[in-house]
Amino acid sequence: MFELLGIPPQVLFGQLLLGLINGSFYAVLSLGLAVIFGLLNIINFTHGAQYMLGAFGAWMLLNYLGVGYWWAVFIVPPIVGVTGIVLERLLIRRLYHLDHLYGLLLTFGMALIIVGFFRQFFGVSGLPYPPPPLLTGGHNLGFMYLPNSRAWVIFASLIVCLATWFIIEKTRLGAYLRAATENPTMVGAFGINVPLLVTLTYGFGVALAGFAGVLAAPIYAVNPNMGSDLIIVVFAVVVIGGMGSILGSILTGFGLGLIEGLTRVFYPEGSAVVIFVIMALVLLVKPAGLFGRSA
Repeated sequence: MFELLGIPPQVLFGQLLLGLINGSFYAVLSLGLAVIFGLLNIINFTHGAQYMLGAFGAWMLLNYLGVGYWWAVFIVPPIVGVTGIVLERLLIRRLYHLDHLYGLLLTFGMALIIVGFFRQFFGVSGLPYPPPPLLTGGHNLGFMYLPNSRAWVIFASLIVCLATWFIIEKTRLGAYLRAATENPTMVGAFGINVPLLVTLTYGFGVALAGFAGVLAAPIYAVNPNMGSDLIIVVFAVVVIGGMGSILGSILTGFGLGLIEGLTRVFYPEGSAVVIFVIMALVLLVKPAGLFGRSA
């Protein structure tokens, strides 16, 4: 087997796989943030807590109701989305015409409340979530071993990201959404319920976070802090891709995950900060982000 700069291929591809898995979560979560910010102009700091809600939703369904993982994939994201709709209807919609800082502070406070509530009842130690039988085991690719659970995360994330991009960019519904952000009065004149459209959009962005949480449950320990540890990195991914850019969030999420994996191979000490270094460099060269549009 060949070696690259003295590094065995098993180590190299293993870290690339780990980076691609992290990139899958970065892509789905940053996509949800991009949908909410791009269409509603709200910086949703509750996103990490809603990701945690998705993982806990899957855990509760299994342990309290005996509902397995595959059902949770379809049940939990809409439920988490509904919690987002309630939050939007009660609080967030009052801030649409105010500075972005108000939305950030509100959603940050809500995240602290949600995480604190779960920490009070479940503690901070991780809760195990066994993967379903179909996701146990894996395949030997010759140069590395690919666990089925990891392959599923990558595949499911790609499908959801591409489907979301297609709906927003290529369908009539997506055209209505984009038009409603630019000129809601005109769109409302055509008989479209713009407030309902905005509410459902926020709920969809939150459901993406819940979906990512369900994917994470069998891989990472389910605990109240799992979203808090991830949300700062995801915001950096969104900034690099361009705030509100759907395609930018997807490509940047997967790409930065791979870069993070490569950094673990060649310079492990820098893997925790490489994304933030890239963010600083991108902001120096292109403040709107790689795929963002300048104001």
